[in-house]
Amino acid sequence: MNKVEKLNTLNKKWLHECTCELKKTAIQGVPGDGNANAQIVFIGEAPGAKEDKEGRPFVGTAGKFLIEMLNSIKMKREDIYITNIVKYRPPENRDPTAKEILDCAKWLEEEIILIDPLLVVFLGRHSMSHFFPNEKISTAHGVILIGNHFSKVRHFFPLYHPAAALYNGSLRETLKKDFKKIPKILRGLR
Repeated sequence: MNKVEKLNTLNKKWLHECTCELKKTAIQGVPGDGNANAQIVFIGEAPGAKEDKEGRPFVGTAGKFLIEMLNSIKMKREDIYITNIVKYRPPENRDPTAKEILDCAKWLEEEIILIDPLLVVFLGRHSMSHFFPNEKISTAHGVILIGNHFSKVRHFFPLYHPAAALYNGSLRETLKKDFKKIPKILRGLR
């Protein structure tokens, strides 16, 4: 079985086995999406209304902004893998609880281990805090974090969430500036 097939099998398994309480209120689970051989995995917070309806992460307004930023560094969505720390939409798009994050944690862990990217990019404070609970997005954004996660030292790059940047103009320019660092970081990790 190749990586694509393994990833499909993994996501089907977790759609069935995940015990997250949000399953009861969401339309469907939203597994990660993209290139199983990606050098970069982007991790967001949780599916929104459009993602819950379509079953794919980052297909709404924040996803369009993410694609625009990928294009700015000469990348496409097909080059990356994108997922969330929580795989089901919280009601009214509220923040996921610690329990909901924990309920989806093993699924996320298995995605990252299977893909084994050079770089994990956090989109927002929730995904960053799951791995680095003592960091604040206001000081950690745009800076490489290194941590031993999933039996391996990995490189992480926190960014403001695209949705936050859409609602706060000052964050938009900061996010674009931080995003443009990604190609150089990747070259340094190869």
